Amino acid sequence: MPDTTIRSNSEVVLIGAGIMSATIGVILKELQPDIKIDIFERLDSAAAESSDAWNNAGTGHSAFCELNYTPESADGTINPNKAISIAEQFEVSRQFWAYLVKDGKLPTPEDFIKSIPHISFVWGDKNVDFLKNRFEVLQSNPLFAEMVFSTDVSELQKWMPLVMEGRNSEEKVAGTSMKIGTDVNFGTLTRNMLDYLTNLDNVSIHYSHEVKKLKQREDKSWRIKITDLASGQKKKVYTKFVFIGAGGVSLPLLEKANVPEGKGYGGFPVSGQWLKCTNPEVIAKHQAKVYGKASVGAPPMSVPHVDSRMIDGEKALLFGPFAGFSTRFLKNGKYSDLPLSIKPDNVIPMIVAGYKNIPLTKYLIEQVRQSPKDRMNALREYVPNARTKDWKLERAGQRVQVIKKDEELIGKLEFGTEIINTNDGTLAVLLGASPGASTAVSIMVELVSKCFPEQFSSPEWQEKLKMMIPSFGQMLNNNPILLDEIRKNTGEILKLNN
Repeated sequence: MPDTTIRSNSEVVLIGAGIMSATIGVILKELQPDIKIDIFERLDSAAAESSDAWNNAGTGHSAFCELNYTPESADGTINPNKAISIAEQFEVSRQFWAYLVKDGKLPTPEDFIKSIPHISFVWGDKNVDFLKNRFEVLQSNPLFAEMVFSTDVSELQKWMPLVMEGRNSEEKVAGTSMKIGTDVNFGTLTRNMLDYLTNLDNVSIHYSHEVKKLKQREDKSWRIKITDLASGQKKKVYTKFVFIGAGGVSLPLLEKANVPEGKGYGGFPVSGQWLKCTNPEVIAKHQAKVYGKASVGAPPMSVPHVDSRMIDGEKALLFGPFAGFSTRFLKNGKYSDLPLSIKPDNVIPMIVAGYKNIPLTKYLIEQVRQSPKDRMNALREYVPNARTKDWKLERAGQRVQVIKKDEELIGKLEFGTEIINTNDGTLAVLLGASPGASTAVSIMVELVSKCFPEQFSSPEWQEKLKMMIPSFGQMLNNNPILLDEIRKNTGEILKLNN
């Protein structure tokens, strides 16, 4: 039989049409306008998995309200380093998006980003003390200087009337608020970025195309075998650089690449669900993102929050997420994803990670066994007057938490975003979950620096990076004047209430 395989060449191949691929694609094209980029997506549309608005919290993660970014040690001290790092990274994202909007490369910013207060809310003596301590530690940093703290019920009622309505007046409560928080529709942002990208020369996006194999050749280039799911056509693409940003299936694709840097990694899938409000009167009462404290053993993605959202031009109100367990690595994945990901080099790390995270396992089992009544009871801790008839259960996204080798533990469960790149800089993979989308620009700039080191250090690329990200190379927390200037500038361009 004749070989009907279609062969083509590219300089860059991006696997997955989500926020990460869109971000690195635009960055590379801005830095090198003549670069040839091909994007391959298994589904028939962009941003259909983790980047879709219904599959993530839509929070512009900047550590304003997310309590899991400020861990408390046994002696009560609070470490602000992770919160500062994430806040710095979100400011970079804001700058990049503002640059694209100002240059007409993204349409009106109201389509994908809106101002909304970010509030942390707790109750009980111990939690109130923790929040006050956290506030004092964070507010001393310029990035969080605008944060306010209150235990005054009348003040808290102004911030979040729905959350305070019907609450026990004897209960000790506290909250912090940052008015400059944001709600981001990462689905719309991704699609807008890809629309801009694919209208440029030498950029093509291929939907319903599944990557079957990746093999590095002797000259360090890559051969990628792909199937067009619509026609069955087999394709081979040859490229100098591959980025795998395929959400949950990034791990199986990393395994297929068979590179030393990918050995020992495993994945633990966690599914999510929301309670979605269906009563317009209730939806109208809430205008904030209110985050609480996670239960013991809960993964960070399961920190409960009452979320005002703008999705497809309509205001929505969500509570959750509720975690669950599924062997799928994607919302549209297969039940065989987890079993097939277990390999000789990662089986021990995965077993050890499971043993070391028994509270998480117990938590997930409890979540899976929850009844509708249990979920409503959880909601009423945050919205005391919530009525069952006003809320319905919605399936959210699927996340794969990274398991990696650890010198001491042998296997360690990582919550967050993990970037792996080969030593030769020809392949990079994004694993993990939150706060990925919010910090995508920083993550991708760092990746480009590792995989394109010579070009990255060139005067031309450095100059362009400073155009796209005015604070490039500087820490805003150490420069309050520059921070104020940049927040004002990006706020005006993105039409935010700064």
